Amino acid sequence: MFRVLFILFIINPAFASEDKSETNNESQIALKIVQDKCQHCHGLEGEASNVLYPRLAGQHYKYIIKQLHDFRSGKRKGTMNDMAKDLTDPEIIALASYFSAKPTLNHRIRNKEFAQVGWYIFHRGNEYSGVPACSSCHGENGEGSDSLPRIAGQHKRYVADQLTEFNNRERTNDNAIMHSVASKLTEMEIHAVANYVSGLK
Repeated sequence: MFRVLFILFIINPAFASEDKSETNNESQIALKIVQDKCQHCHGLEGEASNVLYPRLAGQHYKYIIKQLHDFRSGKRKGTMNDMAKDLTDPEIIALASYFSAKPTLNHRIRNKEFAQVGWYIFHRGNEYSGVPACSSCHGENGEGSDSLPRIAGQHKRYVADQLTEFNNRERTNDNAIMHSVASKLTEMEIHAVANYVSGLK
């Protein structure tokens, strides 16, 4: 089988360049949408232009696709509903490829003592209130997975806002366990965790 593919590759160079052409086309589609729409809030490189908006640089490909589908369908509510309503499936895939390939970023932690409180909740949880360790789902370094967001390097304001929305049942499109977790976090713990993960990379 390998020899057959190798022969096809030699005989027809276009066979090998087809994927490259598709990738370039996908990149061009994504870049145009980013320049026209996304960069105003999320930045040209997914760095986010404001702490109210999430950083998308290095976010998981499948997670971005899910969130854009949820915004498009209205399953997830927010300002993104209008932005996503006209996106086609190929455009969503192109945007996911574009942002997931961008280099990850992080923040400089200024209040390191406060961040240590966040470290404890993130890695150990709070046995007295029943809060599980965040790392048990989001990974030891906040790297997340295909179904769970990368939160390492995310804006602390955005992380705190999302935890508050989960607690208030304003965000319901993702894992229901987050409702239970967020409801047990104190305001101080929310901001401490947000502070800590913003410095991860």
